[in-house]
Amino acid sequence: MINKTIIQEFKANLRGALIEPQDKGYDDARKVYNAMINKRPLIIVKCVDVADVMAAVNFGRENKLLIAVRGGGHNGGGLGLCNDGLVIDLSCLKFVRVDTSTNTVRVGGGNLWGEVDHATHPFGLAVPAGIISTTGVGGLTLGGGIGHLSRKYGLTIDNLLEADMVLADGLIVTVNKDQNADLFWAIRGGGGNFGIVTSFKFQAHPVKNVFGGPTLWPIEKTEEIMEWYHNFILNAPDELNGFIATMIIPGPPFPEHLHNKQFCGIVWCYTGDMNKAKEAFKPILAKNPLFEHVGEMPYPSVQTLFDGLFPPGLQWYWRADFFTELGPEIRAQHLKFGSNIPTPLSQMHLYPISGAASRVRNEETAWAYRDANYAGVIVGVDPEPANATKITKWCKDYWEALHPYSSGGAYSNFMMDETEERVKATYGKNYERLVTLKNKYDPTNLFRVNQNIKPSL
Repeated sequence: MINKTIIQEFKANLRGALIEPQDKGYDDARKVYNAMINKRPLIIVKCVDVADVMAAVNFGRENKLLIAVRGGGHNGGGLGLCNDGLVIDLSCLKFVRVDTSTNTVRVGGGNLWGEVDHATHPFGLAVPAGIISTTGVGGLTLGGGIGHLSRKYGLTIDNLLEADMVLADGLIVTVNKDQNADLFWAIRGGGGNFGIVTSFKFQAHPVKNVFGGPTLWPIEKTEEIMEWYHNFILNAPDELNGFIATMIIPGPPFPEHLHNKQFCGIVWCYTGDMNKAKEAFKPILAKNPLFEHVGEMPYPSVQTLFDGLFPPGLQWYWRADFFTELGPEIRAQHLKFGSNIPTPLSQMHLYPISGAASRVRNEETAWAYRDANYAGVIVGVDPEPANATKITKWCKDYWEALHPYSSGGAYSNFMMDETEERVKATYGKNYERLVTLKNKYDPTNLFRVNQNIKPSL
């Protein structure tokens, strides 16, 4: 137990709030996106500037506290929290500055992607990110960043130009291709293993409106649609992205006749010439979807399509793998488990890693699966804690049926709190280089509440 006087001295030197279990607001401060996570930190520090982050890192290290770093709080495994330790909360460390002379964007470590989209859209710009606007910039970026723009502009890390980081020794450094280049390589996919990023600088791209939305087929057509999709998306122009899913339509805004029925769906996003969009969608609509709702919309609209279905506070359980093929054995399992989804919000997604995302070599960044064609994720989701066991079992069973056909590792942002072997598989041939850098920058493993790369010292 830490002496109260030491805590009070620490608190007095912070600009942000220090919250303890007895304080009003503690329970709200420890809530994360996944309501299945119920951790009780000893101290939560709401950092409002870099000095707060530096002070918090020093305090945690000097008092031998377990440290968790929270950005948007979206992590499935709740890795932005810890029990009986120190949570360094970046949610007040927010700013978005757009430089139209270079089409670059500087973003705070605590920002959410919806805030970035709001700032960039008036300039006709966008930074490649995920598919839910409430996702935190920090976690998604450090894990890689797959989303609607991946085929056209690559992963989020492919558009990261620079970052400011507080290291385990409490000092701040700038990392880019010229400064601390080894660390710049590591944070592009290596997660929060090497320090706390307080600001990011991204390359933005000209994206104003997109043409997209969902297309749905009866679940019985899963094998046929997946076989077609695999051949189609690998040969599609970079401007066309679409992720495929097995899902239930839970309710509005979809028409009533679709509610509570199972489907194989694809959510599309086309970033090319809007005058050519309908032509690009002809082969898609020729597959006669039972339902389609595709059209032109502002980019932030496609980024928020699912926000209403997935508000914070639901029960979540995640499992993930990379896949190269969608062969008959894989398609059969998707049909089987997609026909037996346990709750209306539970689903499976396969995100394409083709186009621009696949043209970066595995060793160029820490993210090691550029040669896989898909990042797959299975999520059991429900508002009721009573259904936690049911959604977890379905998710695990689905994953175990597919895993033998996978590429071995998984997209770290889609993983729960998993084993060291799974982490090693996720980084593949890059793992040993990451260990060397962990030895250099965090030899005592201060930053270990993550998909942890353990130092070998």
